[in-house]
Amino acid sequence: MDYIKAFLIGGAVCALCQILLDRTKLMPGRVMVLLVCTGAVLGFLKIYEPFLEFAGAGASVPLLGFGNTLWKGVKEGIEQHGLIGTFMGGFKASAVGISAALIFGYLASLIFEPKMKK
Repeated sequence: MDYIKAFLIGGAVCALCQILLDRTKLMPGRVMVLLVCTGAVLGFLKIYEPFLEFAGAGASVPLLGFGNTLWKGVKEGIEQHGLIGTFMGGFKASAVGISAALIFGYLASLIFEPKMKK
C-alpha cells in the first residue's frame, strides 16, 4: 500500500506541475523554484512532516523534499551557529544530494552522447 500511496501522491505533485506548465506562462525553472520554496514553507509551517509520514517517497522525492531539507538545514544551522548558520545550514543539509546529482549527471554525459537541439 505504501508504494501505491507514494505513486499517487508523487504523481499528483507532477500532474499539478504539468498543469502549471501547460496552463500558465511559467517556465520550467520557475516551477522548480516554486516547488523548492513550497517545500521550505511547508517545513516552516510544520505541515511537511505529517505530509511526509502519510505520503512517504511520494513527498520526499520531488523537489518539495529538497526544499524541506534546505529548511531543516537552515533551522539547525541557525540553532548551532547563529546568523552565519543561515548560509551554512542549507549547504550542509543538501550537500549529498547536490553532489550525487552532479556526479551522476557527469557520468551519464560520459556514457551517452549529449546533443544540442537545433
